[in-house]
Amino acid sequence: MLSEVRRRQNHAHRHRSPALLTALCLLLPPAQGGTLLGLAAGLVAAVASAAPISAGSVQLTFSVDQPAAYVNGETGGWTNPPRVIGGRTMLPLREAAALLGRPISPGGQGGAVQLGRLSVDTRTSSAALGGAAQPAGTVATVGGVLYISVRTLADALNANLVAADDSGRTLTLTALRDGGNPLSPQARFSTDKAVYAPGERVVYTEYAFDPDGADITARRWAGRQEAYFQPGTYTVSLSVTNSRGLQSPPYTRTIRVEGNPIDTPLTYALKYALPGDAFPDAQVLSYPAARPTPVGGDTAPLIFSDSPEVPTTSGVLYQDTVTGRARMLAYHLNGLGRPARLYVLARNLGARPVDVHTRRLGETAPTRIEGTLGQVTLMEYFASQGGPTLSLAPGQTAAVYASPTLNTGSGVNVMQDLETTGSVELTILMLEDTLPPTAQVAQQLPYLKPDGRHVRGTFPDAVRHLRVSLGALPTRITIGDGQLDPALTGTDVLTGQSVTLAGNYGVLYDLEVTGAAGSAVALSPRGGLYRGAMHITDGPIVQAIKLPRTGTALNPGAPTLMWRAASDTLNIDFVPASGSNLPISLVFYRAQTLPGWGGVTKTYQP
Repeated sequence: MLSEVRRRQNHAHRHRSPALLTALCLLLPPAQGGTLLGLAAGLVAAVASAAPISAGSVQLTFSVDQPAAYVNGETGGWTNPPRVIGGRTMLPLREAAALLGRPISPGGQGGAVQLGRLSVDTRTSSAALGGAAQPAGTVATVGGVLYISVRTLADALNANLVAADDSGRTLTLTALRDGGNPLSPQARFSTDKAVYAPGERVVYTEYAFDPDGADITARRWAGRQEAYFQPGTYTVSLSVTNSRGLQSPPYTRTIRVEGNPIDTPLTYALKYALPGDAFPDAQVLSYPAARPTPVGGDTAPLIFSDSPEVPTTSGVLYQDTVTGRARMLAYHLNGLGRPARLYVLARNLGARPVDVHTRRLGETAPTRIEGTLGQVTLMEYFASQGGPTLSLAPGQTAAVYASPTLNTGSGVNVMQDLETTGSVELTILMLEDTLPPTAQVAQQLPYLKPDGRHVRGTFPDAVRHLRVSLGALPTRITIGDGQLDPALTGTDVLTGQSVTLAGNYGVLYDLEVTGAAGSAVALSPRGGLYRGAMHITDGPIVQAIKLPRTGTALNPGAPTLMWRAASDTLNIDFVPASGSNLPISLVFYRAQTLPGWGGVTKTYQP
C-alpha cells in the first residue's frame, strides 16, 4: 500500500498546479505581529502548487512528521506537518481546513472557531462535537499553532479515515465536498486553452451565476492578465458578489506559459490595446520626428483668460472686442473666500441688432481636481453640436456663459466657440455670488492685474492646419515644445503688452495624416502629467477619444493608444488640455500583423 501511495505522490509531483492559495489566505485570521504573517507566507509557499477542489469528494493523504500532503492526487504541503501528540495523530486545524476546502468561521464569543459540527475554544484548548464535549487532548496548541485530533476532524466532517500503509503513520482522509452557502453566488470562468505561448492573448469567458437570479454586482479577479510574457505557471481566480452583498468562494484556474513568444508587450498592445490604454515603449524618444506642413484654412482669434488665475476679489479678468468667429478659453479658481461665479458677457457695440451664436462649448465646473478641468472640457467641446443664439439690441449686454457656483478653491475651465454678426465686446469676470452680472455692475468693477505667472490676451490665427504624409514607421510629431511647434504670440489689450502663449492652450490643431491605413497612433507625454482628449475622423467613423481612459499619462516610455486607422486619410483635431503639461508627441506605428508576431490575432471578446 505504501509503495502505491508513493507512486501516486511521485506522479502528482510531475503535475503540479497552484490552486488553494486564495482559500488559505481567506482562512487565515487577521495578522497580529510577525507570527501570523510568517504563517501566511508559509501557507502560500506550501500550497502554491495545490490543485482546485472540484470533485464530489476531497481526499487528503498525509504522513506524520512529513511536510508533503496530497489533495486528490495533486501536490500540496504543510507549513506545520502532522504530528503525534499525547498518543493522538494531530493535524494543524487551519491548514487542514484549507486543504480540504472547508471554511473556518467564528464559533461564538472569545476565541471559539467553528468547522462543520466541530467547535474549538482556542483559549481553553477544548473542543465540542455537535455540542458534546470531547476528551482532553483532542485539541493542542504547539508553537502558536492549533492542532486537532484527525479522528475528531473526520467525525466533524462525516469523513472516512483509513491507514494508507502498515505503519499507520500515513493516513487518507476522504470528505465530501463542502456544500457552501446555498444563497451565495457562484463564480465561474474559462480560458480558451490551458497552455499559452509567451505574449499570446488569453481569452477569458466569465459565466458566474446567482442561485436565485440576483444580479452580480461586483467581480474581483486575482492573477488575471491579458497576456503573460514570461514562461511559468500562473493561477487566476475570480470571486463575485451579488446584489444582497453575498460573496462567492474563489473559483480558480491554472495557466501554463511556455514555448516560443508570439508577441512582445509592444506588439501585443498594437494588436489589442483599447484607445486610451497605455503600453510600454522605451524607444519613443529615439524615433525620427516628422515635420508636418502648415497649410491655409479657416481660422479665428483666441480670447485667453488665465491671469490672475486665482482672483481674490470680484473684477474683470479680461476684455476684448470680436467680430465674426472667435474662441474663448478661460481657466480660473475662486480665491474670493466666498462663493462666486465666472461670467462671459457680450455687449453689442454697434447701432444694429447683433446675433451671438455659440457654435461649440465645453465646460468643467466646479472641481478642485486640476487635471480634470482640461479633459472634461475637451470631451464636452468635441461632443458639442452647437448652442443657443442670443440677439442683442444696440448697447444691450447678456451673459453668453455663466458658470455654476464655485466654492472657495474650486475652479472652472470653459472653452467656447462664438460667432457674431457684428462687433461685440466680450468681458470675462469673476463675481461673488450675491452680485448680478449686469452691464452696470461690470462697469463698476476693477480690471484685475495679471498675476505675473500666467497669461491672458488675444491671439490671432488660433487654428493650425497641418498636413503630413507617413513614410517609414515608427515616427513622431511633437506639439507644444515651442521649437518645432512655436508658441502663439498676441497682445494683452488691457495692458497693451505683447504676450506669448506657452503651450498653445486653446489652439486647435487640424492635423490631416495620409498613408495612415494600417497604422496606430499614440500620445506620449513629454512634459509631465497629461489628461486630455482628441477628436478622430477615420473615413465614416467620427469619435472623441479620452486620453487616457483612466488616471493620467505621465511616462514618456508609456504612450497612450489613440486610434488604429482603417482609412488612408486620418484627421485628428487636437487642443492642448488646460491643467496638463506639454509638450506631447503623437507617435505613429505600423499596426498590421507582421512576420515574427506569430501570425495570430484573437478577435473574440466576451
